[in-house]
Amino acid sequence: MKLDALTQREDMLQFRAQRNQVLASNIANADTPGYKARDLAFSSALQNAQGGALPLAGSNRLHLDTSAADSRLTTSDALKYRVPMQPALDGNTVETDVEQAAFAENALMYRASLAFLDSQIRTIKYAIKGGE
Repeated sequence: MKLDALTQREDMLQFRAQRNQVLASNIANADTPGYKARDLAFSSALQNAQGGALPLAGSNRLHLDTSAADSRLTTSDALKYRVPMQPALDGNTVETDVEQAAFAENALMYRASLAFLDSQIRTIKYAIKGGE
């Protein structure tokens, strides 16, 4: 089992945690006039991770392979404004039911990623220790 899988799970957990913060902020500002609801787009974060990294140059043949640059999920360009179905008269675009559903779904995905990470760590521990 490659340790890259653990890094990918860590990146996913960070993305889910950041998205929970954004969604919680939206819910907290549901009554703030002029507040614009935002969300993190996973597809944008993934696209940034796949193509946004610059390749590294190695100066010695004994250096690690630099062809696969760091592909961590970045959320800088993934933060987008949400388009409301029914904007409020005061300019607020938060729709509480939509935000709560997105928050619940994201929390479930976070717990699932955490469970997968825990399973991978247990598998690695089992492989190292043996069948104790």
